[in-house]
Amino acid sequence: MEFDLENPLTGFEQHHFDAVSTLFDTESDHTPSFLAFKSTDVRFSLRRHSLFLISQAQSSYKFDDYIAYFAVNYIDRFLSKQVVLENKPWIVRILVIASLSLAAKMRNVNVPLPDIQKNVGLIFYAQSIHRMESLILTTLNWRLRSITPFSFLQFIISFFQLGDSSLTQSLKQRASDIIFSTQYEIKLFEYKPSILAASALLCAADELIPLHFSSCLAAISECQYLNKEEVMNNLAVMREMRIEERESTVDAEPCLECERTSSQCETATNQDRDNIKKRRLSDLRDDQTFQISHPQRC
Repeated sequence: MEFDLENPLTGFEQHHFDAVSTLFDTESDHTPSFLAFKSTDVRFSLRRHSLFLISQAQSSYKFDDYIAYFAVNYIDRFLSKQVVLENKPWIVRILVIASLSLAAKMRNVNVPLPDIQKNVGLIFYAQSIHRMESLILTTLNWRLRSITPFSFLQFIISFFQLGDSSLTQSLKQRASDIIFSTQYEIKLFEYKPSILAASALLCAADELIPLHFSSCLAAISECQYLNKEEVMNNLAVMREMRIEERESTVDAEPCLECERTSSQCETATNQDRDNIKKRRLSDLRDDQTFQISHPQRC
């Protein structure tokens, strides 16, 4: 059965009070440590190269965005807990392959791992990949049903009371796009998934329904589980990142309060996401220092 991103906890239905409380209480267990990554640390370098390889693989094989998202989540949590003593090409590549494999299994999706292995420059025996998967599972305490910002979107957006299901869905989709585009930013590690979700929704509201932004902010402020100061701080960071993204992409931005059709808005959104991915892929490639001339079997 495919893992439900919005329902990471068994029995989480209709936002039952106990389930919602558990979701907020346990989200920190699924969050990588911000303090674990330093620019001079081996883990920081490993993360950058891992993200480059995942972006490269996703660009080549067009697999589910959520698979890439979970793979990055597993890598971030693994590296923040595991002591890494070496910065070697094979460590990066087998970590990426194993994380993609685990993420694909959680999504019940077939990812062409043999092809991806050739693409990343090393070919590992199945036994080696399974050992790495086991190490990741053990390090993460078998918590692969990650609690992510997606787990909180439906709950938080229910406070907005927009009354229009299509508007709610568009807002939720735009917030998801923002979450995807900002996942690689290590400075967001200091914020919990629920804070990221609230900030992404506010960022989306500011773009799509600016006239309702104040009411959306007031609604979030009433949620007992969210710290308004943290939400506002994170929103400021996301806004800054969005400005940087707009400066590097086309001027076309979707707006629900303009005269463009929904299909035009959707096309603009997809183009925006593709351009952002290309820019981030280029940024990661610039820092890449690992080079292998031909595939090797390990």
